[in-house]
Amino acid sequence: MNPNLIQIGEESKASSRKLANVDATTIDNTLGSIAQSLLDRSNQIIEANLIDINAAKNLSLDEHIIDRLLLNKERIQKMCEGIMSISRLPSPIGIEYESKVLENGIELSQRSVPLGVIGVIYESRPNITVDISALCLKSNNAVILRGGKESINSNICLTSIIKDCLLKANLPENSVQLITDTDRRVIDELLKMDKYIDFLIPRGGSELVNKVATESRMPTVVGGIGVCHTYVDKSADLEMANRIILNAKTQRPSVCNALDTVLIHSHAAPQFLPLLLQGFSDKNVEMRCDTRTLSIIGKTDNPLIIKASEDDFGTEFLSLTAAVKIVDLLEDAIEHINNHGFGHSEAIITEDQSSALKFVNEIDASAVFVNASTRLNDGGEFGLGAEIAISTGKTHARGPMGLKSLTSYKWIALGSGQIRID
Repeated sequence: MNPNLIQIGEESKASSRKLANVDATTIDNTLGSIAQSLLDRSNQIIEANLIDINAAKNLSLDEHIIDRLLLNKERIQKMCEGIMSISRLPSPIGIEYESKVLENGIELSQRSVPLGVIGVIYESRPNITVDISALCLKSNNAVILRGGKESINSNICLTSIIKDCLLKANLPENSVQLITDTDRRVIDELLKMDKYIDFLIPRGGSELVNKVATESRMPTVVGGIGVCHTYVDKSADLEMANRIILNAKTQRPSVCNALDTVLIHSHAAPQFLPLLLQGFSDKNVEMRCDTRTLSIIGKTDNPLIIKASEDDFGTEFLSLTAAVKIVDLLEDAIEHINNHGFGHSEAIITEDQSSALKFVNEIDASAVFVNASTRLNDGGEFGLGAEIAISTGKTHARGPMGLKSLTSYKWIALGSGQIRID
């Protein structure tokens, strides 16, 4: 194995053991220092980020990748607000979940502890570097970061600032480490570092997520891929439905909780489609429509109206493109979503409480929304401060993974000489 990776692993493991015993006040003060330093050095961050942006443009990378790469004053400010939100949350460490006295007199309790060393493999978005570092520090975990080559200069700058703050706080500098080797073969070696990494999180496209799920030797999480639907029920408030769908599709189309497919009840379609068409056209959203949708829209020379293929209804577009389909029943919408979705974020727009309840109970997803945008499936929006990932799996964690998801627990048994005799 690469000796540099072994050194990073050893340093992270040693740092995690020291960090596990740091008190919450010291952690919170350090997070505050990190937030302030990022603001103070924002010009330095933007300069490093500009190198990455220009390189991405020279390589003609997709627009959604460049959008994810961008750091400006506003996004840096938002990152820092996220850090401070995390710092104000209660520490997830040392919480006693259960306690009892056994028949033999043992005082038994279950107490939350850090996982240890978190490994995170991610692509493009340098803000993830800060979010993840803050969440791991708040939960007393060390972290090994492996970002994409597209954001390497931004990530080096951000982690350098974080390390400076750790040193000033007399915390182990190697609690946050960045792998600067951008060769993709490094990922293959990282997946075998179960001696050093306790939990591995992939954040990226389906190729990365599937590779990690298949090849990782350590526990991992599945998520980050979302084909997200919004179903407009026959009783929906159509103005509200249009407003929610426009937000879910266009507010930030390049992220995993952005809308991909609109399902419309056939009773609502004749009134709703003109609203949707106008809203999507104003926002330059391409509509990939099934034949029933096209028949209602009628003949048009609008270049944004395209006949959908079957594959379109299982595609995460990550761009200003949406599939549109008409269904006859709520049950049809539920079946379509459960067959084509990835268990990420799904929504229903309805004024019928029984339809809402049925949708919530029968949709298999990490987050289900009633009369709200799928863009709200986010750690910050859920009051978690930030998220380290959105898990679509069903074990350990599901949905936005905040502080609690970065902990395990240990049993504490206080005795007075008890032994087992049977």
